[in-house]
Amino acid sequence: MYVLNFSASTHIHCGNYAAATALIDEFAALKDQIGSLFWAAWGMMQGGCVLALTDKVSDAVQTITSGVTAMRSVGTTMWMPLWLSYLARANAEIGQFDVATRCIGETMTAVETTKERWYEAEVHRIAGEIALLLPEPGAAKAEVYFERALGVARAQQAKSWELRAAMSMARLWRDQGKPQQALELLAPVYGWFTEGFDTRDLKDAKALLVEMSS
Repeated sequence: MYVLNFSASTHIHCGNYAAATALIDEFAALKDQIGSLFWAAWGMMQGGCVLALTDKVSDAVQTITSGVTAMRSVGTTMWMPLWLSYLARANAEIGQFDVATRCIGETMTAVETTKERWYEAEVHRIAGEIALLLPEPGAAKAEVYFERALGVARAQQAKSWELRAAMSMARLWRDQGKPQQALELLAPVYGWFTEGFDTRDLKDAKALLVEMSS
């Protein structure tokens, strides 16, 4: 069960959503045999993340909300910052801004209470992305969140999270008419990588660099 879960999570992170879905389906069949509420909730969460990442946002909100309830019913907080951050972003994308704001606040609280700081940089980055989606976009607020995300990622030497935070900041600066500053931030982070160029994040980073260089 753990190997399937880890493999599905890796595929989700790399942007291989079809492969992740196949593993989640396989995982679902096994958890039904075992009859574990924990693994049932876990599979629900992963499925919700894939829905959120493949533009099925309303379905993602419903699925992740059910998953959070199920996880809490068995008394676990494992990976809760990750699940709640996906839920917050999904709610923002469907215009449920009050829910999104409350949910990202719960996510930050979860980081502090669970001490799961491996995802902390992403939590701040997603908070920044949500700030930009609000009816009155808060570019200044978003920039503060992106700076925090970069700081946490660098302190943890978490290059994948640093790349995502750098892309978010670079897009913001590009939109503000500061493409050179954006390039100077993103190019060194992208240049650190020596493999994995078929993953979604590195493809997106390369495309953004090419766009800003033209």
